[in-house]
Amino acid sequence: MNKSENTNPWQTKSNEIIYQNNWIAVHHHEVKTPTGTDGIYGVVHFKNIAIGIIPLDENNNTWIVGQYRYPLNKYSWEIPEGGGKIGVNPLDSAKRELLEECGIIAQDWEKLLEMDLSNSATDEHAILYVARNLTFTQAEPEETEELKLKKIPFETLFQMVMNGEIEDGMTVAAVLKLKLVLGASL
Repeated sequence: MNKSENTNPWQTKSNEIIYQNNWIAVHHHEVKTPTGTDGIYGVVHFKNIAIGIIPLDENNNTWIVGQYRYPLNKYSWEIPEGGGKIGVNPLDSAKRELLEECGIIAQDWEKLLEMDLSNSATDEHAILYVARNLTFTQAEPEETEELKLKKIPFETLFQMVMNGEIEDGMTVAAVLKLKLVLGASL
């Protein structure tokens, strides 16, 4: 990596939080751009880490969660996902989310990938896991969640991603990566 790749060409002249709640803060920046002109930049700061999990049983079945996504104004099927508090072990957050949304407890966990979700406007970071050696109990969704749970073969989930039936970014990335990891033998 050369020096210019590590050097920030932007100059922040001011930074003001114009909105915040328990999950995000929206910042308005007055900046000098890399070309030296005056400009503005809006950044959405996330107060949590995005967490996603692909649970796999011994037959390579998985569980997906359906819910209405308010910002998109549409229903979405996706892997179990949620937020993990910054400063808390992300794996602990993943275990909590899998239990809350699916009623699943996993003994074996593997980090699948980390990714930045929308780095042109947000600082949201995601960590995605594969969970195996599963046991089942009662799901404990949050009071704001109205979830449907569906058990399907992982290969069906992969086909849903490939056919464009699933558009959630964390689900798409996790499924494609896991398909590569597992190989074409499914």
